[in-house]
Amino acid sequence: MSDRRDEEPAERLEAELLERRERALASVVKFGDPVLKSKASPVTEFDAGLRAEAERMFEIMCGAMGVGLAATQLGALRRLLVFQAAPDAEPTALANPSVEWLSGETEVAEEGCLSLPRVSVDVERPLHARVSGFDVEGAPLEIEASGLEARVLQHEIDHLDGVLMLDRAEREQRRGALRALREGDSYTPPSVADDEPEATGDGSARHASGTPVDA
Repeated sequence: MSDRRDEEPAERLEAELLERRERALASVVKFGDPVLKSKASPVTEFDAGLRAEAERMFEIMCGAMGVGLAATQLGALRRLLVFQAAPDAEPTALANPSVEWLSGETEVAEEGCLSLPRVSVDVERPLHARVSGFDVEGAPLEIEASGLEARVLQHEIDHLDGVLMLDRAEREQRRGALRALREGDSYTPPSVADDEPEATGDGSARHASGTPVDA
């Protein structure tokens, strides 16, 4: 049993977070805009403008409760992304990212996208990745990532190449998600029967947490 007086501050906080998320999402380009299928151009100037752009991206990503954001999602065709795969992780901006290596071991997990609201699909991706690029000052940066961080980086680099998570989903899920997007509805993939990763026989595993990557 709870005291109603204790519930009211929590309700106000939740309402404030939802309002903040809606404001942030209003800045994000949504499915159907051709910029999401366009390939971004390399960053050539590492200046105050780039730093300001990265800061704005961080603010929108955090406000929208996402874990990653690509510049193309804000309508800017520049190879710049930001990510923070865990609450205690350092927020990182990466310009001109390039995938140097991907593991043969893969995992299927549910992904969401700030540009495809209320829709999620299962996507198979390498479990480990090495990505290189530059920070906002122009210094070389190399990231060894695993698990969620590796998935977020691959998702955001896909955005910079004009590739959406729907392009990597299996046919039936893609059709279901597209139908939901057209009708303004929601879509989530069928759940896995148990809570353990399910071996697929090809070195990959099916992640059954039910928690989507929202990037």
